[in-house]
Amino acid sequence: MSAAEFVAAAHHAAPDFTIAGARRSLAQQFRAAGLDSANADARILIGHALSLDHAALATAGTRALDTKERDAIAALARRRLAREPVARIVGSKEFWSLPLRINASTLVPRPETETVVEVALAAVEANGPRTRALRIADLGTGSGALLLALLSELPNATGIATDTSLRALTMARANAQRLGITRAAFVVGDMARPLGKLLDLIVSNPPYIASEDFAALAPEVRVFDPRSALDGGADGLDCYRSLSASAPALLKPGGAVVVEIGAGQADAVAKLFSAAGLAVEPPQPDLNGIQRVLLARRALSWP
Repeated sequence: MSAAEFVAAAHHAAPDFTIAGARRSLAQQFRAAGLDSANADARILIGHALSLDHAALATAGTRALDTKERDAIAALARRRLAREPVARIVGSKEFWSLPLRINASTLVPRPETETVVEVALAAVEANGPRTRALRIADLGTGSGALLLALLSELPNATGIATDTSLRALTMARANAQRLGITRAAFVVGDMARPLGKLLDLIVSNPPYIASEDFAALAPEVRVFDPRSALDGGADGLDCYRSLSASAPALLKPGGAVVVEIGAGQADAVAKLFSAAGLAVEPPQPDLNGIQRVLLARRALSWP
């Protein structure tokens, strides 16, 4: 059933065209279009259209939909069938159990990026308790996902987030305010340039897609994510070159830089950080087994 057919069916349905029936119909439609997570997408979009959470949606399954509600669901279905990600349609995405708002200038936070948080927290704990005072930076912060996740776990840390996009930083700042996280500053700038004092930890999910590979990305990414947050130059390594050049002078002795990397980039990124004098640890995989995160440290004694 196409989006148009869904609308027609909804308008000509009997009065008992229910929420549960709409969910089944929409999930079937999404599966037929080859979309992943058809059931979850249908549930989230119908819940969003009706302003019902998961529990309320299940409880109200037998309730009939009125014409206005059917139209609202059909409008969201059309957007998803045009390959707009669910997170962009509803305007938010959960990351590290934090509800984050997003806009056209921010990436949709990915589950695999949570691996950066895990590795960063382990790096902090390797040098002492989480409760100690720390200064951390998130370079190319987007929605603020990495910085806000870390500050939620590090009670005495302060953070600075940079991004070249003012709209992205405005969203990151709003997310911090919404979550009640006040220990963060947000500065417009190119990666590490706005930073001053030495840091205990640098994290980043930089653009790392090679320019020539951009056209092959899924429509959800290619069309709806900002290219500036994806395109890492001819070989995808431009931001790693910049960061490896600046990180040694920004880190305290023993401080760490933790970055997300693309599939197959571990060796190349490790060489860049090693050439800059940092000690590189083995790459860490995400939940899909792909080498996703690289950690490099400044030595305790710097030559």
